[in-house]
Order: sequence, then C-alpha cells, then structure tokens
Amino acid sequence: MIPAQGYENARVAVLGLGRSGIATARSLKAGGAEPLCWDDSVEGRERAEAEGFTVADPSHDWTGIAALIVSPGIPHLYPAPHPVISSAMEAGVPVDNDIGLFFRSLAVNVWDQLEILPRIVAVTGSNGKSTTAALLHHIFTSVGRPTQLAGNIGRGVLDIDPPGEAAVIVLELSSYQTELARALTPDIAVFTNLTPDHLDRHGGMGGYFAAKRRLFAEGGPDRAVIGVDEPEGAYLANQLAEGPADDRLIRVSVARKLTGPGWYVQARKGFLSEWRKGRQMANIDLREISGLPGTHNHQNACAAFAVARALGLAPRIIEQALHSFAGLPHRSQLVGEKDGVRFVNDSKATNVDSAEKALLAFQNIRWIAGGLGKDGGISALAPHLGGVKKAYLIGHSAREFALQLGSVPHEICETMAVAVARAAADAETGDTVLLAPAAASFDQYADFEKRGDDFVAEVAKLL
Repeated sequence: MIPAQGYENARVAVLGLGRSGIATARSLKAGGAEPLCWDDSVEGRERAEAEGFTVADPSHDWTGIAALIVSPGIPHLYPAPHPVISSAMEAGVPVDNDIGLFFRSLAVNVWDQLEILPRIVAVTGSNGKSTTAALLHHIFTSVGRPTQLAGNIGRGVLDIDPPGEAAVIVLELSSYQTELARALTPDIAVFTNLTPDHLDRHGGMGGYFAAKRRLFAEGGPDRAVIGVDEPEGAYLANQLAEGPADDRLIRVSVARKLTGPGWYVQARKGFLSEWRKGRQMANIDLREISGLPGTHNHQNACAAFAVARALGLAPRIIEQALHSFAGLPHRSQLVGEKDGVRFVNDSKATNVDSAEKALLAFQNIRWIAGGLGKDGGISALAPHLGGVKKAYLIGHSAREFALQLGSVPHEICETMAVAVARAAADAETGDTVLLAPAAASFDQYADFEKRGDDFVAEVAKLL
C-alpha cells in the first residue's frame, strides 16, 4: 500500500467505494488522515462499514473536509456532474482522484538512499494501452527488474507495494483517470493512438483528447513515446518536441515511414526498426511472435520497445521478451489450434474500430460477431471484410448485423455455443475462428470477459 501524503490529521471525503475507492480510503488512513466514505449504492457503503470506515454523505456539511477524492467512473463535468462533486465545488473543496493522490504520495525520504530510483511509466490512448502496459510489465519482469502493473489493469495504484531499488511501475491510465488528477508526473508517458470513445463523458472528441493530453501537459514527463498515426498524436508530438532532433520524444508509427534526425520506432511489413540520429539501431521480425498478431499489436510492440530502450535495455534482450509474451486474455488471444484451425478470442473488440484491427490481423476468418450493437452497427467494417469466409452472428443485434454484411456469407446462431460449433464444423485447415464481436456484451453477459470466457469454454470442448 502507498500511504497518502499531505493529509495527516485531516478529514478527506472519498466518493465511490469500488476497488479504487476502498484502496483510497485505506491509503488515507495509513497516511494519518480520517476518510469519510460515500457511495450511491448500499453495497458500496456496507463494504466500507465492514472495514471500519465512517460512512456519510459529505455534501450535507463540508466543514473541516480538506479534499474530495473521486473514483474514475463518476462524472465531474459531462454529461452532468455528480451531485456530491457539484456540492464540493460550490463549497470550494478541492476535487482529485486516486491517480493524483498516488503521484503526490509515491516518493518518500527513503528514496534518498537508493542508487537507482524507481521509474514510473504511464500508458494512455484509445486502443492497445492494456496490451502495451502488460507487455512492458512482462519485459521488465523477464530481465529481473522489480516491476508492478497497476491502474486500469492489475492492482489499484494505491494498492501497490512501495517500490524499491531500480523498480519499474507500469500504469495503464484511462481518460477517466487522467482528466481529473491534480498530479501527473510519470518519468515516461506513452500515447498509443486516438479513436472516438467515451464522447458523452468528455463533451466530444476535443474533450476526450484533452483528457489524454493532460498526462503530457500537466506533469511534463522526462520522456514521451507518442503514436503519430492520427492527427492528434502528430499534434501532441509537435507540441512536446523542441526541435526535429529532440530525443526526449520517441515517435511511433505503423502507418507510414518516419524520417529525420529524431528518435523513432516504426513497424513496416511486420518488421520493427529503431532509428536515432539518422542511424538504424535495431531491427526485429514481429511476424512470428504469436502473442502480438496484427498491425495493431505491432504498434503496441513499438511503444513498449521504445520505453524499454529509454530505460536502458538492449534490443536483443527486448526481442527475447517479445517472443515469450503470451498476450492478454480477450485481446487477440490464441486459445488453441486443432487440425490446422486456430481459435482466437478478441472479446475486447467491443466496437467497430477494435474489431477492424482484429479482422485485419488474420486471414481466412470464420468470424463470430454480435451482441448489443452500437450506433451504426457494423456498416463501417464493410471495406475490411475481404478476409472473412463466413460470419456467425450472436446476440441482440444478430439480425441487424446480417443486413449489413452484404455478400459475405453468414448464419444467425444466437448463442456462443451454436456459433463456435458451426464455425468449427465449417472450418478448414488454415482458417481462423475469430471472436471479435464489434458489440457490447450486456445483452447476454455481464461483461466482455465473461463473453470471452464462454468462447474459451466452448472451444475447450472441441480441443
């Protein structure tokens, strides 16, 4: 646990008592503060009471409360502020979140005795941030560096162990986490890419990008790794660099050839290359790395490679770690293979953008799609269905999706069990049975993880 600093003998309100909220209350208590906890749900309040925390709605009286720490899922501006947050702002009580509390509390006096200080790497972006963060954790673990994974993946940021000599803490941070934090001071910050998401929460695309940009603008990391294949990434890179040769910035691309005297890592035709000061420093064949299939994963590999290089690892050491990375569950996860047919679980592909990346990563696809469709359905995927031999549609939007598939052969299966069985029966050597739903899961499952688990279970029956 990271004890909170700056609030000793003070009362601090905590709003939202899920994983991060309870960790925040524990951290505050460990740091000598008195947490005052509140959650809209009875279950959340009972969880806090069971741990001995004081539970009360702070908006009734802000007297003597030093700050309000808010869980990431609670809106503070758009589409409308939570009433407790509005009340705090009216009372002049500072509003922060656990990420801000983490950055202001991490460094302690004992760091003065360390020869190599801990390093904090923060990863944000629309797609690929979980894989990039997990890959970084894997790389540093594989070389024996003490490493912890936290934030939007792994443990809550305040739940980690205090880092020691040469430790690397890898944080995956969503826009919900970066938009409100009062302190954002990683040593290295990573921006993977930007595609439309959470627009109601951020008041549009500009607000969404602004929330991501805060990680780089508010704290000023020592080094930034920026994906420049979208206009926002190119703009951010331009804002951060003092000139073409400024190697505090590492540009990443999988869509175009980068040139110039700066530091950049790119992947073209399945090969990763690192360039610095006009010279090629490394070259890695990514095509046979089973845990990182497709261009989107090559982008993740480039970002992770750049961070590892910035922290002093040699290219061949990084390459070895890439080969031993198994991938994350539900993200282009190879579940198994039988008679030359691969079964891949990409249940995390809950929207058109992520499904597109999955479809472009494989050939000869038996595509399982469907669920609770989003606005526009799958019509935007029409240009990317050339590799699909047949679609097997499930869930609420199965018939809507069928109408948008054009000439692509398809079958309405309704359930995962039927879809897997039919796809496996049709599959031939060289085919990939791919779950990439392009839809939310809530019509049939509690979350995308449960949907992916069901796919894995059905495949296991076949294997």
